[in-house]
This record gives sequence, structure tokens and C-alpha cells, in this order.
Amino acid sequence: MTQPRHARDTERGRYYSDPAGGPDLVSVTNIIDTAVNKSMALVPWGVKLTVEHFLDNWKPIVRRVLVDRPALTRELKAIHRDAKERAADLGDRVHAAAEAHVLGAPVADDPEVAPYTEQLKLWLASWGVDLDKHVEATEITCFHRRLGYAGTADLLIWLPTGPGGRLELWLIDYKSSATRPAKSVYPENTLQLAALRFCETVLLPDDTDAPMPRIERAGVLNLRAKSHALVPMPADRTAHRAFRGLIEGTRWLHAAPSSYPALVAPAAPQNRKAA
Repeated sequence: MTQPRHARDTERGRYYSDPAGGPDLVSVTNIIDTAVNKSMALVPWGVKLTVEHFLDNWKPIVRRVLVDRPALTRELKAIHRDAKERAADLGDRVHAAAEAHVLGAPVADDPEVAPYTEQLKLWLASWGVDLDKHVEATEITCFHRRLGYAGTADLLIWLPTGPGGRLELWLIDYKSSATRPAKSVYPENTLQLAALRFCETVLLPDDTDAPMPRIERAGVLNLRAKSHALVPMPADRTAHRAFRGLIEGTRWLHAAPSSYPALVAPAAPQNRKAA
């Protein structure tokens, strides 16, 4: 996973350090990962990957069942985890390439990432984006000190989506995938965007504060190897209220002990007779 400015990974997930000296702020993605149940999607996905691997390799797997069962079990259990890590790594590299392109910086030579970068270029061209004029910020750190959270916005950009082609300021989050359709999103994407949209401040390059710009629209820009899609998301005050409820749950879960002492029954008196 990419490491935004002032972010650090802890045993409780990612937190942001406050250059102003205040308490650490829990990251938006940490809150969502902690408090939103994703098993409804992840469990079937993991089962599917494991079953497909077995069907594609059933002969060598069957031969190993009796002679190498422990190692085989470990390998099968790791299939979905390894796939998740590869997808996360690809997402990090796509984000880095997107940021470099938007900033006009050199983009690393990465054949696997290049198709996604081309789709970003096609999307920018389709909206007539001038990178110097229309990009407000990229990979900017956003703080909500009063509520105790922080996050990083992938892109703030002006697009002609208002009445009569009026420019509107969009908050956009990049999402990459090698398998999901370009128009697919998750409900928690709305929570993520709402959390960032209604932050109070952003950090400038010199770590001073500036007010959070007024965001008019928010959406997910899905980048795929052969397609792309900007999906508007209802990241409004209602979604932000829902996100605020997750903050309290995350704080409780992060502070809760991992174990509790068992209750032991009192010793029976020696002179007590069985009924």
C-alpha cells in the first residue's frame, strides 16, 4: 500500500501524524476496513480463486494429498491472500503512475501499469482537461481534527459538468482492477469520498493548513487495462453522517483488549455432599 505524507502503519492500521502537534488521526481507509464488513464479497471471491486453482491443477494436487498434505493446505490457503496482495501492489503502482502523469513528472516504465495509464490519458482527453489549468490538487492530505480522522485525496479536478458546461470541482478516487467491470463500485466508496469531501483542512506542501476546497461532485474513476469509467457517487452529508458513526466504532475496537480473563467457578466446600 502506498504511504501518503505523515501516514504510518501501526498494529491498529494506518494513522496520520499531525504536523501541528495534535493527536494522531485515524485514516479514512483504516476506519472503513475496521468497521465495514466486506466478507459478503471477499469470501465468495476467495472461494472462487481457490476452486479455480484446484480445477486447473487437480492432477498434481491429487498426487500431493497423501504425501504432502500440510504444505498443500498452506499453499491452497494462501491463494486468495497472494492474489489480494498482488492486486494491492498493482493498485499502488497505478496510483503512483497516475500522480506522476498528472504532475507532468516522468512515469516509471512498468509494462503492467502502462495500459491503465493510457486509459487515464484517454479519460483526461475526453473531458478536454488541461493539466495546468484544471487540476486543483493530487494526492493531497485532508484532515478533520475535530472528528479525529485524516485521509488522502487522489485528485481534485475541474470538469465541465455543470449547467451549460460550467466547471465544477470534483473529488475523484482512482480504483484499478484486473477483473471487475469498469462501471462497478462498492457502497463503501461513497463513505470514503464523503469523509474526504467534508474534511476541514488540507495540508499544503510546507505542512501549513488551508481550508478544504468546496467540492461540488465526487466520484470513482475506475481504470482498467482496456477501459475506464467515471462513476459519480452520492458523497453527501447523509453519507458523512454514516461515516461518522463508523469512527466511534473504530475507536472502540482499536481500544478494546484482545482477550479477557475467564471466570473461574468458586471452589466447592469440602464438606458439601452431592445431592
